[in-house]
Amino acid sequence: MNKHSRFQISTVSAAIGLAFVAGVAHAQTASTVRGTVAGTFFTPPAGSTASTTVASTYQGATVCFDTNNNGACDAGEPFTTTAADGTFTLATRALAPLVAQISTAATNGGHAVAQRNVLRVAAEQIAAATINQALPAVVAVTPLSTEIARSMDADGLGFVAARQKLASRLGVTTAQVTSDPNKVAAGAARTAVLAESVILTNRFGFAARMVDRGDVASIKDAQTAAMNVEGIPRYDHVFIVMLENKATSSIRGSAYAPKINAYLNANNQFTSYFATGNPSEPNYTALGGADDFGITDDSQWNCDATGAAAVQDLPVPDKTQPGLASSPFAATCTQAAAVAHNIVGRPNLFNALTANGMSWRTYSESMNPGQDVRTDSVADAAVQARDDIYPPGTLAGNTTTIGNAALILPLPAGTYKTKHHPGMAYQNVRSAPEFKTSNRTLGGGQWDAALLNSSAYAVPAGYDVDQFGTDLQSGDIGTVNFVVPDQCDDMHGISVTGKVNGVTTTASDCSSVANNVPVATGGNIITRGDNYVDYLVRKIEASPIWKNDSKRVAIVLMFDEGNATSGFNSCCGWNPGNSTVARPLVQNPDGTFSVDTSVNNYTKGNRGHGQSVFGVITNQANAPKQVQDSDVYSHFSFVRTLQDMFQLADPALPGSYMNRSKYTESFIAANILNLPEYASSADTHFDAVRPMNHGYVIPAAYTQRQSADRTTPPQVGPDATQANVWALK
Repeated sequence: MNKHSRFQISTVSAAIGLAFVAGVAHAQTASTVRGTVAGTFFTPPAGSTASTTVASTYQGATVCFDTNNNGACDAGEPFTTTAADGTFTLATRALAPLVAQISTAATNGGHAVAQRNVLRVAAEQIAAATINQALPAVVAVTPLSTEIARSMDADGLGFVAARQKLASRLGVTTAQVTSDPNKVAAGAARTAVLAESVILTNRFGFAARMVDRGDVASIKDAQTAAMNVEGIPRYDHVFIVMLENKATSSIRGSAYAPKINAYLNANNQFTSYFATGNPSEPNYTALGGADDFGITDDSQWNCDATGAAAVQDLPVPDKTQPGLASSPFAATCTQAAAVAHNIVGRPNLFNALTANGMSWRTYSESMNPGQDVRTDSVADAAVQARDDIYPPGTLAGNTTTIGNAALILPLPAGTYKTKHHPGMAYQNVRSAPEFKTSNRTLGGGQWDAALLNSSAYAVPAGYDVDQFGTDLQSGDIGTVNFVVPDQCDDMHGISVTGKVNGVTTTASDCSSVANNVPVATGGNIITRGDNYVDYLVRKIEASPIWKNDSKRVAIVLMFDEGNATSGFNSCCGWNPGNSTVARPLVQNPDGTFSVDTSVNNYTKGNRGHGQSVFGVITNQANAPKQVQDSDVYSHFSFVRTLQDMFQLADPALPGSYMNRSKYTESFIAANILNLPEYASSADTHFDAVRPMNHGYVIPAAYTQRQSADRTTPPQVGPDATQANVWALK
């Protein structure tokens, strides 16, 4: 065999034809298979060093013909072992699926295998590659061939359909998804194949672990279960649109938010979703890592940073731009209690995604061109825009145009705020190699057209004010994408002072609407946000990514907090009763948990601020629609859900879930001596975290708890249906 064919699996049979039984090809006489077991070797990022991914082969893997089609190499089935270059030769009389069992005694590209894995090739794939019995078939045993076989099993697809679906998802050819990754030419297709191979290797390794410990009986069932961790299906991309400071009662049914309500009514929603704290910063921090670590204010992320938390970010701030000479690290700190706002060494979604071969983006509106993203935006008199104008029908049924076209507004300070970045408080996120390139601009705002006129900062050459729009078209988006409007478009609101014919005028909530139209308090800023959300959703839904139904894509519409200050203003892993004894837990080397006393004033946090709407839109035409899940969830629940969705944790290992996202009912019960705040819990389900899977059936006589700002009667009993909001079909 020459060097050009060494990575092929070839089926050469003396038979003239193949007999097909139950959709599987069977050779009529002896067949010989020559080939390789191939995949990728992924090196996670370390500190400021980026990750690497290379194509690889497995030495010492056991390869067999799976004659009983159970996904395992059983006694009596023809088998062999791969050579140093991953190749093997195997003979059989009955063509069957191929299975490669990769034990921890094998090596991957010369490196030790840390987790046993099982890869497969469907018999139909071998048959489809056999064009002529006198010629070799070209098939490779890889994570992608395994996903094709898994999809055939789980989705009832034929080989051709399953192969096409995977190719369409990745944007590559059908030949490339069934090839040895070592043979895919360099470029976008190779990058896509290698990235998917890393993700699938992790998923199928998780499946093997489930079988080994007895969670699931067969590897085939386990590989499908690994795509649906705790009832949360795997998605390719999620867009999380973050809005501000509006309770459920302010949005649900509001005449000022007709577009958001239309999306909620037509799609799916969680109707009992609770915030973590008040004001914004603790909620965004909790969304990044499932805890607010005692933060109860909006102070800059380096406030009260002492000891390890005071270590300088890497890379250090770029102070060559005008305006950065004395910024960004002169902290403005307003908190009463000493709480370190720079969180060091704690797990978070951002690091977890990159450590598992995935990516993230934070798209923020109205950043100053050239500004370090670790600083709030500054006022810029050279960036001017006309007062916001509302056309008829956008503001509580207005019949005429609303706004003051003569009012010219300069860009105010604080349109972009670092407190609204879910990863900003985590030093290991700010110092990560992908931090700068993963923070990108979001267009569609009032001052977009004038941002390049900036006088406060030097505008970089080729600056793109809407990288979000550019990335949607190119496909260069993250696995998880936080989409963060500025304080004028997120329903937060700030005052802007401008001029009308030379006369100074103040526009409250970023526009003059409230000054010249009798609307309810806050109606104008809700309408701004409502229109901007509609703009973002339409933009995402118009993109090639969304229109590719082979990709699984979701849009989340959510708020950081409500406005409740009493009653059940939080749930799910919170600090019940505003306890003064609550402490975080840390896992010991032996797997047990003990109290971590290193977080100063930890008991101040995790107290909530009421309920807010949470909607989910998916691009899957066959997915359930108009589903409402009224079980109680929180920011901690959402983080746990994302960990399941992207297989960043293992439900059998509580310590694999970050921070308070591990606080399930069973975990609290097992660690109650170290969690005295839960010792007198009257409602263990309400107080515990769970994935957002609609798995819990509310008891018939149970009256749903809700925050004091809710004006509708509480629900009694279970939901009408237990359909999963995230379901793909």
